[in-house]
Amino acid sequence: MRHEKQKKKGLFNRGLVRLAAVAVVIGCGVLIATTLKDCADKEEQVELIQTKIDSYETENAELQRVLDSDDLNAYMEKVALEERGYAYPDERRFYDTTRD
Repeated sequence: MRHEKQKKKGLFNRGLVRLAAVAVVIGCGVLIATTLKDCADKEEQVELIQTKIDSYETENAELQRVLDSDDLNAYMEKVALEERGYAYPDERRFYDTTRD
């Protein structure tokens, strides 16, 4: 009897150990769920970044093709007219100001 009472009086009795084990299991479960969610979010970000990389690589290939060709003046003219808003001296441009 004496031996049995000493176990119950100790700091680490069976109930406390079980409670700690349950808390550890729950904590591990929450940690795993959080990690899986973070991994899924990072995978989405990787896919978006890969899409951007692919579009930039396509654009770079097009620019490299233009640079490698002898028709650089035609490309510069196209960029000036279409992207920069330049016009020929005798050209008239009309803009629709009714749209925002």
